[in-house]
Amino acid sequence: MSSKNFLALDVGERRIGLAMADSQVKIAVPFGWLENSEKIIQEITELVLRHDIDVIVVGYPRNQSGEPTKQTQFVEDFVKQFADIELDTEIVFQDESLTSVQAEQRLGNKIKDKGEIDAEAASIILQDFLEEKYENS
Repeated sequence: MSSKNFLALDVGERRIGLAMADSQVKIAVPFGWLENSEKIIQEITELVLRHDIDVIVVGYPRNQSGEPTKQTQFVEDFVKQFADIELDTEIVFQDESLTSVQAEQRLGNKIKDKGEIDAEAASIILQDFLEEKYENS
């Protein structure tokens, strides 16, 4: 089976945390963050093309009861912006419950920029996805 490349997005109103992995190694690595601006879809598209991404994994926010929130709608609307772009890339959602809290705990006192939390959260989202979908492959 050929290797697949993954890009995870932790979508926020100010920043988008990024992480990458491939299906051979199955270890998600933080890949920085981008400011959420009017050029964000173009910037992500360029990353997808440059890194030959097969699957974009988007963190899907829900409340503690598992129900959608205002942020859930924001993320769904964000993803809809990719509909008009011709990419041969699958977009999937992955539960992101408590990933920002986990990211802060992992980073501890080493946080220099809030974007680091977003990138770490994206790596947790992607690692969860890989463990659920590619555990025994």
